[in-house]
Amino acid sequence: MPALNPDALKQYAGKTVLVAGAARSGLAAAELLLALGASVLLNDDKPLEALGVLPEGLLRSENLELHLGQPALPLLSRCELLLISPGIPIDSPLVEAARAGGIPVIGELAFAASCATQCLLAVSGTNGKTTTVSLLGEIFNQAGQVARVAGNIGYPLSAAVLHAREDEVLIAEVSSFQMETGEGFHPEAAALLNITPDNMDRHRTMDNYIALKRRMFAAQNAQDTAVLNADDPLVAALAPGLTSSVTWFSRSGGAASGAVLQDGMIVWREDGQDRPLCAASDLKIPGAHNIENALAAVAMAVRSGIPLPVITYALKTFAGVEHRIEFTANIKGVSWLNDSKGTNPESTMRAVEAMDRPTVLIAGGYDKQLPFDALAASIRQSGRINQVVLMGQTADKIAQALSAAGYQDVHFALSLEEAVRTAAALAEAGGCVLFSPACSSFDMFSNYEERGRLFKEQVLLLKRQEG
Repeated sequence: MPALNPDALKQYAGKTVLVAGAARSGLAAAELLLALGASVLLNDDKPLEALGVLPEGLLRSENLELHLGQPALPLLSRCELLLISPGIPIDSPLVEAARAGGIPVIGELAFAASCATQCLLAVSGTNGKTTTVSLLGEIFNQAGQVARVAGNIGYPLSAAVLHAREDEVLIAEVSSFQMETGEGFHPEAAALLNITPDNMDRHRTMDNYIALKRRMFAAQNAQDTAVLNADDPLVAALAPGLTSSVTWFSRSGGAASGAVLQDGMIVWREDGQDRPLCAASDLKIPGAHNIENALAAVAMAVRSGIPLPVITYALKTFAGVEHRIEFTANIKGVSWLNDSKGTNPESTMRAVEAMDRPTVLIAGGYDKQLPFDALAASIRQSGRINQVVLMGQTADKIAQALSAAGYQDVHFALSLEEAVRTAAALAEAGGCVLFSPACSSFDMFSNYEERGRLFKEQVLLLKRQEG
C-alpha cells in the first residue's frame, strides 16, 4: 500500500472524479485516484491512437471509464470533482462550466501534494527550474536520501506520491500553469529563482503571472522556508508579504545571509561568517545563470539539513540535465549544443551569454506573444553569435527584432532538419551550434523534449554522414 495521507483517503474514496487530459499528468492522477478508492472518468479530446499506449494497470481497473476522442463537457453531470492537467487553462469553457455548476476544480500538482506524507520541496521561476531541482535531487542523493524529482520536469508528482516511501523526499518543479489551480499546495521549502515575462498568451498580464508565482508560498507558515533571489527585484519584492521564513541567494554577493557568490566562491553566509563551498569555476554546468541555480539549490539544501561537505561534492560533480545547453556531438571541430529547454527569450539570452566561442544560433518556434527585443540586443552585443538560423511561427518576428537591433546575419529554415543543415554549412571549426529556440515547441512538436530529441537525432545523422 502506498504511503498516502489518511485525510486524502477519506476525501477521495468513493467519489467520482472527471480527469480531463490523458497525457502524463492526467494518467498519473487517474492512477493515484484509483489507489485512493475513487471512480475515474478519464477524458481526452484526442482518440486512443493519438495518445499512445495507456498503462496496463490503469486499464484493468473496474473503477475506470475511458472517454477518449470526445469533449469533456457532457461528463460534468456525472462527476463530483474535476481534475485538470496543466495544459487546460482555468478560463476554458470546461472549467467555467464546472464552477458554474458548483463542481470543485483541482489541478494535478495540488491534488498530488495533498495526498503526500513525504517532505515536499518546490522550485519555480521563469528559467532554471529543471537544473535547480535536478541539482537539488543530486544533493539529497549524495546525502544518502532518496529524492524523487517530479512535477513540471516530466515525471508527474502524482506518480511520485503513488510510488514513494514515507522516508523519501519529493522535489517538485512548479510551473505557472500548475499554480493556476494551486490552492492548498504546501511545500515545506520553496524557491523562486526569477521572474521575467513568459506565457503571456495564457496569463495576459505580468501582474497575473507574478501572482501565480507567489501562490507557491501561500499555504506556508512560519516554520516553512521561502528561498528568494535577492538580485531579482520582482522576486525580492515578495518577501515582506510572506508568512514563511525567508532565506536569500545572491550572485551579486549582496545578501547579508544565505547562499552567495563572493570573490568567485560559492559560500554559505550566516551569523556574519562566510563558509566557502567551492569556486564557481568548479561547476560543470556553464553560464552565470547556472551559478544562480546552484546558489538556490545550496540554500534549499542547507535549510533541509544537508551537511555542507555533501553539498560541495554534489556541486562539483553535477553534470547538468538533458536539453539544457547539453553537449550532443563534435563534428569537424564544431560543438553542437541542445538547449531545447530554451522556451522563452530570457532563457535563450542566458544560453547566449554562456557561449565563449563563435556560435551559430538556431531559434524560433511557437508564438507566445512575447517580445524579442531584449534577445536581439543580447545577440547583437554578445560578439559570439556569428549567424542566426530561424524557423517556426516566430521566425519573421525574431528577424525583425534582430534587424532593429542592427544584426543582419539571419537565415531561414522551414524545418528543424533544414535548420541543422544550414547551421552546419555556416559553422566554423572551433565554434558551436547552439539550438536554443526562445519559444515553446507547440507549432511543430508536442513538447520541448520531442524537439530536443529530434535535434539530437539530426545532429547524430549529420555526424554519420560526415564520417
